[in-house]
Parts: sequence; C-alpha cells; structure tokens
Amino acid sequence: MRVQLKGVHKVKSKGNIYYYAWRGGPRLAGNPGSQEFLKSYNNAISDLRSVDNKRFHFLIVEYKGSDDFKKLSESTRRNWGPWLDRIRQEFGDLRIAQFDRPEKIKPVIRRWRGQWSNTARTADYGLQVLSRVLSYAVDPLGAISVNPCEGIKYLYTNNRAETIWTDEQIARIKATTSKEVGWAVDLAAFTGLRRGDLLSLTWESVGENSIEHRTSKSNGRRPAIIPLYDDLRQILASIENRSPFVLTNTQGKPWSDSGFGSSFDSAKNAAKMKDIDLHFHDLRGTAATKFYNARIPIRVIAEIMAWDEGTVEKIIRRYVGRDAATKALIAQINLHTESPVKLL
Repeated sequence: MRVQLKGVHKVKSKGNIYYYAWRGGPRLAGNPGSQEFLKSYNNAISDLRSVDNKRFHFLIVEYKGSDDFKKLSESTRRNWGPWLDRIRQEFGDLRIAQFDRPEKIKPVIRRWRGQWSNTARTADYGLQVLSRVLSYAVDPLGAISVNPCEGIKYLYTNNRAETIWTDEQIARIKATTSKEVGWAVDLAAFTGLRRGDLLSLTWESVGENSIEHRTSKSNGRRPAIIPLYDDLRQILASIENRSPFVLTNTQGKPWSDSGFGSSFDSAKNAAKMKDIDLHFHDLRGTAATKFYNARIPIRVIAEIMAWDEGTVEKIIRRYVGRDAATKALIAQINLHTESPVKLL
C-alpha cells in the first residue's frame, strides 16, 4: 500500500530524480514508498510545525518560502538547496539574536567556511548563500540589524578582468558543436545578455530597431535594449524561427537551463577546450569589448546591457581587456583632437 504524501516536490536534474518535502523544502532520503523516505518526510513536516521563531532554523524556513527565493532561477534554487541544508544543520539551533553581534558571530562563520578552504570557490559559494539568508533576515524580516557576512573577504581571488572569448575561440567551438549551441554563443557575444535572459528571449522582443528584453537579474524591472546593428541582424537572420523563443534545442523546443549547460560543456569538450578557463558568461565580456571598441559611451553601454550606471565603470574594467580599452581611449583622443600637437 502506497501512502500519498501531500506536497512532495519532484525534481529531475542531469538524469537523476530528487524528492523534496515541499517546493523549496528539505530533500528527502531513500526511495518513494520506503520507510526511510516516509521517515524523512515526517521529520521534515515535524520540523516545520515545531520551528522556533527565535532560532536560526526559522530564517531558513522563511527564506525558502519567500518570493525572493522563488524568483531565483531553477538552477540557482537547485544549487542552493544543499547549501541551505548545510547551513541549517550548522547554525539552525543558534538563537537569531546571536547573529546581531557581528564581532562574536563572524569568527564562527569563518570557521564554518574553513571546512572548504582547500576549494576556495566552494567556500565562497557557501558564504554567498549564508549571506543571502542573513540579508533577508535584515530586510524585509527585520530580525537582525546588520548582515554579519559583510566585511568577510572572499577566498577566491582569480581576476577575470581580461577573460573574454576571442573570435578564433568562438569559431573553434562553433566548428564542433550543433548549430543550436552555436546560435547561443553568437547571440551572447553580440548582445551581452546573460544566459538566462538569452534562453528566455522571444521573437516578440525583437523589434524593428532593437531587442528589448526585461532581464531576470532586475526581476523584470529593467529592460536591456540592444540596437539591431548589422552584425546582430545577420546573427538573428541565421537563427531558424521555429518557436516563440529565439533559441531552441535540437528538438526545436526551448532550452532548459540545465539542458543548455550540459550541451555547452559537451561542446567545449568536443572542441578540446575543456582545460581553457572560459565560461559561457565570459561572452558578456566579448560583447562589452565590441561595444567599447565601437566608441559607445559608457552610459549607453549601461543601458544596452541593463547595468546600473553608477557601477558600470567597475564592470567595464572587469570585463574589457586593458589593451582593448587603451586602444579605444587612444582612438577617442585622436578623434576629438582638432589639430595635431606640434613638438618643439
């Protein structure tokens, strides 16, 4: 006899199936129908009902049920789930008030992160998730006055300031991959849109003179407006229109985030680029370089890529290679110099 458990959430990821007590809830152990599975479910429900709103466990439950968490992409929620479980296990029994004393709790947080100090990026990822929960505790919950993670330096210091895809590297990966992945690579390099925005881009967003797409990073509040310059028009013309979505997989269906990620990783492997430190996200740097070298003002680049103008200088420095930026600056100076300087 199989018992129907209310609210159990099923997730498929990379060929595996995972079950959660509820959407955004803790992951269940064992196989459906087993005693281990039922016990895991009952424990999760019991914890939910008996949660003490004075303990850190309460913050985890509140955050998982919040709109802030639900607005994250599917892949982010999937990746954050195990970290939220680890954070709950480590800090769940502590009183929330203890996190309102940064000088006392920061050493505790650093020691917890230290478990992964030999893999700096993993350690920083855990700190990022914890910081998001504590930020939510500050606002809107008002449970603490400051986020104690602020001021804790990240361990991973790799500088990707000049990490961009060159035209040769783009041609290399396109030569060994499907046209569907190639379309995404081209569109990223010529628009600067994030992966999630590219995968959700519809033909309806492609106007007569521009692409206008409300970005996921701004929760749909700020549109990215990319002018349809000649090269971009050619890219769009090469993409087969077979769905309301611009980018589709080999079956002509919209990409899932995980599906595209797997296909892109396979494309890098096929192109023998596995050991080259390039990510799909670095194609944004390629687009920024194109815009900057075309002498587009920083204010306009901010509008195109939906960046805050107040921080665009910092982002440009991060993504645009120094040599490319220097050449662009020289060109701008030469363009605006009315007469050559005479040397005495």
